[in-house]
Amino acid sequence: MHDLNSVTEFLYSLRNRGSKYGLERMQQFAKAIENPENRFPSIHVAGTNGKGSVCAMLESIYRSNGYKTALFTSPHLIRLNERIQIDRVPISDQDLATSANALRNQCNQQFDSNNYPSFFEFMVAIAFKYFAEEAVDIAIIETGLGGRLDATNILNPELSIITSIGKDHTDILGDTIEAITREKAGIIKPNTPILIGKLPQVSQAMIKEKAHDLGSECYTLESYTKTHPLPTTNLDGTYQKQNAALASYATGILTQRFPIQDTRALNQVEWKGRWQKLTLEKQTLILDSTHNSEACLQLEENLLKHITESGKKPIIITGILGNERARDIMPLLSKYTETLYLVEPKQPRSCSAETLASMIPKSQPVQTIASEIKALFSKGRCHIGKETDTILITGSIYLIAEVLTILEGQTKDPIGQDLI
Repeated sequence: MHDLNSVTEFLYSLRNRGSKYGLERMQQFAKAIENPENRFPSIHVAGTNGKGSVCAMLESIYRSNGYKTALFTSPHLIRLNERIQIDRVPISDQDLATSANALRNQCNQQFDSNNYPSFFEFMVAIAFKYFAEEAVDIAIIETGLGGRLDATNILNPELSIITSIGKDHTDILGDTIEAITREKAGIIKPNTPILIGKLPQVSQAMIKEKAHDLGSECYTLESYTKTHPLPTTNLDGTYQKQNAALASYATGILTQRFPIQDTRALNQVEWKGRWQKLTLEKQTLILDSTHNSEACLQLEENLLKHITESGKKPIIITGILGNERARDIMPLLSKYTETLYLVEPKQPRSCSAETLASMIPKSQPVQTIASEIKALFSKGRCHIGKETDTILITGSIYLIAEVLTILEGQTKDPIGQDLI
């Protein structure tokens, strides 16, 4: 298993076994490889929305200030290697294959088939081992799902961050804000500062109480913005300015351990699929992952601004996973377009075009067209709309991944883009 094809086949087999939650197996796994998570300092980031953007912002700031940075995020958009980066360079095929091979041998000795690590646990182990071996100065680690039982939660970070809390993944995390807050708050460690974004009052109260019980200082975005203006960032939207404020505040909290000169790199953040603008010939494409009700508020703000500035509504292409999410998103999309293309990302929970169409309010007349992603795009081209049209692709992050893969002329990653 020394080449990437063999590695991806092996990891694909793990993914097909499904997800496993709980920390005991991950702790055993980490111990067997000499606890690499304890050999580099880290910032641990959870949240319903914004956690990936905050991670990208923090990485950009620290790298621009001369630190050797590590970044772990999920899901990937085009290639598996994107999940594990040092100084914003994805792990090489060779390093990924070598590490996966060593860890597979370790797991075969340590775990039986009924208790074998999951795909996500394996990716966390590869990342942590790689970051330790490369002696990074600071690692920015995004949770996969939730926090308390997430495989990344074996970390003992310098700082924990919870960016936002809203209803998403309710089948796993619980169907109330309180239940979801308990899962996210599971990343708070004893005597370790916690920074929180704009959260529901009940979530703030729960997190502050837990932080107090653990002897951990709790910092809030709310207190920061009372004395600081929201910083600028090259990522569009008020919510991204709030994410930038979180990243800026985080560097202030850690200034003694990790001093920096400035946060100008907030205006040079690379983060695909978040109101990302591409120009194809004379068309403008906007790719924006909007996968839950909280993200809908952010999308609406950007849509209103775009329509005000351009004087016309965009053509919208959407594909959504799960009926609950679709019920939040479809009324919004139909309000801001005259033509709505409905597609199905290659994911088990994708809503059919018929289901999506049924969720458009009858009071909002809009032309709907059922289509396929491969019929709408080819390398460097979009096959719908006029030359000067703006086309918004929004909904599932997996839709964004499929579109980017086609536009960039890449081969689809055999591992797929699953979150965990």
